[in-house]
Amino acid sequence: MAKDLRAAQARGEAEGLSQDELAFYDALAENESAVEVMGSDELKVIAHEPLVKLQGNVTVDWAHRESARAKMRVLVKRILKKYGYPPDLQAAAVQTVLAQAEVWSKSWVA
Repeated sequence: MAKDLRAAQARGEAEGLSQDELAFYDALAENESAVEVMGSDELKVIAHEPLVKLQGNVTVDWAHRESARAKMRVLVKRILKKYGYPPDLQAAAVQTVLAQAEVWSKSWVA
């Protein structure tokens, strides 16, 4: 597990992404056709914006309140639409990004 963590950290540094950004990049790049259509550099830009927006809007109980989750979903959808993320892939990307946000938000709120 330690080797995996070091490898992920090294990959993030090589890509010029923080650990948080790398998690969102991986969530967006999970669908290989999105990487082909948009390119890796564009996904790096997109990975940064949800991180900033979600960190600014996260609350302690956002993952449990449907209205707060809906607000986060809208934020992510707007960002993906703004950058032209393929519409047929957006629903899955939004769910994956929100799942990453749930994991990382514990450290953001602390």
